[in-house]
Amino acid sequence: MTDHGSLGSWVRRFLLEYLVSERNLASNTQQSYRDMLVLLLPFAAQRQAKPVDRLTIGDLSPELVREFLTDLEQSRHCTGATRNQRLGALHALARFIGERSPEHLEWCAQIRLIPFKKTPTSTITYLDKPEMDALLAAPNRNTAQGRRDYALLLFLYNSGARASEAAELRIADIDWYAHCARILGKGSKQRTCPLWAVTMAQLRSIAAQRPAEQRLFLNRNGRPMTRFGIHTLIERNAARARTTMPSLGTKRVSPHVVRHSTATHLLRAGVDINTVRAWLGHVSLTTTNIYAETDLETKASALATCAPAAPDNPSKPWRAQPELMEFLRNL
Repeated sequence: MTDHGSLGSWVRRFLLEYLVSERNLASNTQQSYRDMLVLLLPFAAQRQAKPVDRLTIGDLSPELVREFLTDLEQSRHCTGATRNQRLGALHALARFIGERSPEHLEWCAQIRLIPFKKTPTSTITYLDKPEMDALLAAPNRNTAQGRRDYALLLFLYNSGARASEAAELRIADIDWYAHCARILGKGSKQRTCPLWAVTMAQLRSIAAQRPAEQRLFLNRNGRPMTRFGIHTLIERNAARARTTMPSLGTKRVSPHVVRHSTATHLLRAGVDINTVRAWLGHVSLTTTNIYAETDLETKASALATCAPAAPDNPSKPWRAQPELMEFLRNL
């Protein structure tokens, strides 16, 4: 029988029953929620002076939760965005318990009333076309590792795939006849991305004669690459590219920066924003709109198309209007 006051039983149900079975959330999201609890439970146990397995729902008072959020920022030096992410996971836990345990509805409401902190909107980092070309030129394609690096960089830029999506890509996911890739994204949503002929050629060379069920991108030990390995690969090649493209020294290049670059370059090329949304696998168009809002070059081009024509008889400069200056002095 479930102890409705025991926090441990609710945590297990939340992680296994709710996140996995009911919501089928992405593994990264599940890990984020788990990480929040890994931090919260020892903090609560220390504050309440009791073992973690003896904690009750009542021990997670709104005051304790606020202390926890403050500790994240002060002791762990987390950003406001990370603090809000942890709070979002706490809100989800409170809602899960409140929906299944009416006696905890008031506690649920109090936890969910803890507000998110307003944080500054960060500017999206992307690479301009010459910078992207320099990154693609960085791998030493005379070596097997360099050819693998080039193929992966080319695929990421071509498809706009996330690092986790590229890591999970299998040889069978490439349609060698239709020149496209089937990518499994967040929420188990599949999308199809067309690939350039040069991308197909590079992928074909690293796939060789391997079985179709194998992962496409392997590390130098012949094992499937992880998203962390892809991060390291990009950082390594970005460091090489900086020798020929100094402007890369001001940017922290990551798989998501390559993804941002894909979206920005597609918009600059005149691709419809709905097509870009489908290309990147965004659920909401609002997410894709961020790229349109941050791309200064696209804004400048749009502004130039609607600039008014210069007047035939331009008025005098304001300094050449003595009556105006006299009027201002007499105010």
